[in-house]
Amino acid sequence: MIEAILNFMFPPHCPLCGAYVEEKGSWCPQCLIKALQPQRLPLPVPVQVVIDNAWALSVYRGGTQDLIRGLKYHGRRNSLPYICTLLDQAAENPAVAAVLSSVSLAVPVPLYREKEKRRGFNQTELIFRDWLQDRGIPMQKALQRIRATRPMYQLSAEERQHNLQGAFRVTEDTVLAGKRILLVDDIMTTGATLYACARELRQSGAVSVTALVLASDHR
Repeated sequence: MIEAILNFMFPPHCPLCGAYVEEKGSWCPQCLIKALQPQRLPLPVPVQVVIDNAWALSVYRGGTQDLIRGLKYHGRRNSLPYICTLLDQAAENPAVAAVLSSVSLAVPVPLYREKEKRRGFNQTELIFRDWLQDRGIPMQKALQRIRATRPMYQLSAEERQHNLQGAFRVTEDTVLAGKRILLVDDIMTTGATLYACARELRQSGAVSVTALVLASDHR
């Protein structure tokens, strides 16, 4: 009843076009189709050594960019209901369902501890944790970022690799031998961060690593 009253007093809008929708978290059908485009992402040959395949659930620019940036940089958790709707719709895609059925454990890309303390959360965990748990996939903080890194958008491909060298390690007492890992992150650009994380997971015994990101423009 409270939700119905709030929806009446503050009519919810589609996060992309601003049109009125029935309830908070809903998209208009056209915008949901535009944003939700699950696709397998191409990976460079060196990355294929440690990542078996990579998937993005939505397009970033012109799709989920504002939602992700609002959550990530401004702490706008009101983005989460819209993201949850998108995730639930993505799970109905047969290819996405097959990916989820092929893994045994989810691992989020970690933030450096000081950055996570300032932000108050790891946005990747907020985005994926409950959604994956509802589908029987536990999430474990199996990786830690052991040093601060420069913002990746400022760097060339070579600089990104150097920036991430030695930045991640598997947490103590974590057992990954025989595990089929789903490595999750909010966005993928070049894949350098996912590669650095997946390499650590594979070196610790993971038998496979599949990357899943909420959004990417890399096609």
